[in-house]
Amino acid sequence: MNFLSHYYFERNNPDHYMVTGVVLPDLVKNADKYWNIHPQKTPELYQDKEALQSILTGWQKHLEVDNYFHTSEFFKTETANLKKLILPCVTVGPVKPFFLAHIGLELMLDHLLLHSGMINIETFYSQLNEANTSELRTFLEKADLPDQTLFDAFFTEFRESRYLFSYQKLSSISYALNRICMRIWNNPFTEAQLELLTYKLDEYCPELESRFITIFDELEQNPAISAF
Repeated sequence: MNFLSHYYFERNNPDHYMVTGVVLPDLVKNADKYWNIHPQKTPELYQDKEALQSILTGWQKHLEVDNYFHTSEFFKTETANLKKLILPCVTVGPVKPFFLAHIGLELMLDHLLLHSGMINIETFYSQLNEANTSELRTFLEKADLPDQTLFDAFFTEFRESRYLFSYQKLSSISYALNRICMRIWNNPFTEAQLELLTYKLDEYCPELESRFITIFDELEQNPAISAF
């Protein structure tokens, strides 16, 4: 799941450290795709401060949600549906259809949460700003983050650009998919392919909108996730 889908489960949580922890794995990976940190393996390092415990709890919940989501019938069914639709967009070029369907589904879920008004993105950004403290840096230091300066620069740009607001438009989802693919492949899409991709996402959106909330309900009712 992507940023806003993870935030959905904390949409009423006033603890800005836990909210930040819930999206922190994706923030770290977006700052540098080669970084791999595993704070969940050394929980004892984060017990001395309540803020650190909250960040770790959010981090652990993120992992639990992703693990469940990626093995769910919803994920299998919807990636298969989307893959079938977008195949004409990747008949040429390096992009793998399943990868595009996987990431596309996750971004579409964010789009639908925004479109339906189920989350308040202003609150999300406000909580990220509140959590931008020495406690967050201490957490990342204990987790052996390779470069705090680089992460700080990325996190500042992420918060100030307020880029996730753009997910309200389907054309921005295509743009985001292109940017993600550019991290892996050179020139992943032509302009014509991107136009076709936007068209196919627009075709898929009403279908997904009719049933997308079922996976969020399923996750919220899961004891392993609701325990956090």
